[in-house]
Amino acid sequence: MRWMRSILAAATLVLGAPTNAAGPVGTLPAGPAPLYGVTVDAVDNVPAVVDALSHLSRTPTVRIVFDEGMDAPDYAAPVAAIRRVAYVMGELVDSSTLRQITVQQMRERATTYVDALGRNVDIWEVGNEINGEWTGSTRDVIDKTLAAYDAIKQRGGRTALTLYYNEGCAETPSRTMFDWTEHNLPPSLRNGVDYVFISFYEDDCKIAPPDWNAVFDHLGSLFPQAMLGFGEVGTRHAAGKGALIAHFYGLSIAHPRFVGGYFWWYFRQDMVPRTRPLWRSIDAAFQSMPAKPLRTSPTP
Repeated sequence: MRWMRSILAAATLVLGAPTNAAGPVGTLPAGPAPLYGVTVDAVDNVPAVVDALSHLSRTPTVRIVFDEGMDAPDYAAPVAAIRRVAYVMGELVDSSTLRQITVQQMRERATTYVDALGRNVDIWEVGNEINGEWTGSTRDVIDKTLAAYDAIKQRGGRTALTLYYNEGCAETPSRTMFDWTEHNLPPSLRNGVDYVFISFYEDDCKIAPPDWNAVFDHLGSLFPQAMLGFGEVGTRHAAGKGALIAHFYGLSIAHPRFVGGYFWWYFRQDMVPRTRPLWRSIDAAFQSMPAKPLRTSPTP
């Protein structure tokens, strides 16, 4: 996330098996199906997070932001606890800190994390808002993304890429999402990545509402194999959060590979504990999304 650096703390967990009101979590389907996404940007209150997740009426997919100041083993217990009640997407490096690591560090990070956590992570986000002006030079960004992508793919993991939607609001014209993607992402990545998401914050990109069907049609032509969706949405303005949740999660996108997602950035802040009003907002938003089957037999 561009303007919020994650501050994470390791948790000492003593957890029983939580009860998921929506049923047991199995294997994430490979084909088009809704992803009921939320983001957890810290693991400092995991029991309450698990409780809030477990009572949602749809099985969520939770992006967990892995902080650069922590090691993979620090996340073993939190990720396992969350995976009991939700699917997990692991964000290897947030866009706000991408320029702080080298290509080799990115490769080593991806390898270490997938080896340590792989059985409990369904999707690996190998690049977050990678066309953003703040992420570093384009060459470095591409090299880091490919290093992570190759490491995850070599180990059989599913990969996701998040682009920053800035059409009509980019500070640097060469960094606009579509132009940057077409000119810089190699065919091997565009044809091989499993999920491609769009990050969009109305607070940062003050434009007329995009024609999202046209946007995802264009995106689908650039990534002919990938599932498509929103990878981040949110707002810093408390009064508008409920309406924004209902708006985005309620969008009707016609593209056959569109899987939803949305991954509201502030789940931990806004919806934990589950007595908070916005927990009811996200649960209602989940119920408004297309109800295609997401569950399979439990993972061994």
